[in-house]
Amino acid sequence: MHESLTIGQLSARSGVAPSALRYYERLGLIRAERTGGNQRRYARTELRRVAFVRISQQVGISLEEIREALDSLPSSRTPTPDDWAALSSAWRERLDEKIRLLGKLRDDLDGCIGCGCLSLQRCKLNNPEDSLAGEGPGARLVLPRADVTRE
Repeated sequence: MHESLTIGQLSARSGVAPSALRYYERLGLIRAERTGGNQRRYARTELRRVAFVRISQQVGISLEEIREALDSLPSSRTPTPDDWAALSSAWRERLDEKIRLLGKLRDDLDGCIGCGCLSLQRCKLNNPEDSLAGEGPGARLVLPRADVTRE
């Protein structure tokens, strides 16, 4: 393999622990070839995949979804900008929704800081008597509402 990296080199360049890299490999997120002595060797292009995994995780995308996205990239060649753009467009709506929710959280928290919840009638987090339990887990007044079936 031309210009390959050892696991230690990939770890140093990516900032990801060797144990995490081995885990990513087991999940099929990254690929390594083996030397005659069974040592891992990673193509430099795996740096991009590791960066993609880390960034995706940081915005709350599961490793399974990341694997599915990476599986859509060509395995026989280095992905082109068009390949990455296609992957990105598949996630655009979901990422836009996450951005919207983060903005809402930021804006709602601005109103909470220093309020001391003196006005529980206007509090975005107030759920007296857990009255919204039937709508599902989480902050029902903040999270988007899904189709709810009540018993």
